Amino acid sequence: MTTGQHELTTDADLEWCFEAVHGVSRTFSITIDRLEEPMAGHICVGYLLCRIADTIEDAGHIPAETQTDLLDAYDRLLDPDDDLTVDRFMVDVEPWIPAETDDDWEVVAETPRVLRTFESLEDEPREIMREPVRELVGGMAMFTSRYADEGGLRLQTVEELEEYCWYAAGTVGTLITGLVARGASKDRAEEMRSNARSFALLLQLVNIAKDVETDYREENNVYLPAEWLEEENVSVEDVTAKGNHNGVTNVIRRVTGRAETYLDDAQRYLEVVPEHHGNKLSAWAIPYLLAVGTMRELRERPEDVVREGDVKVSRAEVYEILQSFEDDVSRTGVDALRSEIAEKPLHK
Repeated sequence: MTTGQHELTTDADLEWCFEAVHGVSRTFSITIDRLEEPMAGHICVGYLLCRIADTIEDAGHIPAETQTDLLDAYDRLLDPDDDLTVDRFMVDVEPWIPAETDDDWEVVAETPRVLRTFESLEDEPREIMREPVRELVGGMAMFTSRYADEGGLRLQTVEELEEYCWYAAGTVGTLITGLVARGASKDRAEEMRSNARSFALLLQLVNIAKDVETDYREENNVYLPAEWLEEENVSVEDVTAKGNHNGVTNVIRRVTGRAETYLDDAQRYLEVVPEHHGNKLSAWAIPYLLAVGTMRELRERPEDVVREGDVKVSRAEVYEILQSFEDDVSRTGVDALRSEIAEKPLHK
């Protein structure tokens, strides 16, 4: 990848990356705030690399063929042996950046800065990150190409749903695990790798269950498996229709149940995650517990996903979960919090 005649990265570039993450993801913002250097910077830049691809893949206003082409070009930028320049990539992507950019598209517009910051990292963390990011980009290009004729993703089976979740989140889990497992014992690193997929699928499936209405309305994507919708006599194109609320609610319950099967393995991931290189248990335990709380809400009021467009943990409970980690929480303490949050909101 050739960046052209750009100045060397500065502390201001990394500071911008931190600010950008706070704008695009509440969950990753919480995580990165808990980390210390150098882990905070590595996770921040790695996440933004993934977010660029995710924003392009989610863009309902970009034709599927163009999405695939842009993702393929972005993958070339991440290939150190390819001669595609970031300036050439920006020529192709800039016509698709909305005139009024939100935080996500601001990150896409600043792709040169994100890549410059990435290439400035030390060799080992940079190369740990490169392969999983490229796997994510390649997977998203594959899905946009697969459903090019549909105008948006229309996942057919639960197996395809989890395949998508792997590319969207499992690859990020691989990136994180590669960074935090550096210097860990062989057994601990292997335990983390064996449970990283479960941790990632848990979080991604919860997001899919709670964002059904938003994903369809804003991105023209339907991640609920068509085979499950068909069992409820619901057409994929009618997931938000008022008359289908009961059937869609039943499918949301099934996706939530699928997510719950990954809870124990995800907790085992937390039980062995090392606290070194600036890594902290709380950085990963908090999103895990937020997922537990969201699943509780999805079990109790799944109909709100299609009625109101979202189901999430209240601000008061988020605050209480964050406060729980102001003092060091042990790994057994995470288990106790999980049990409590699964039953009722923590602030109550």
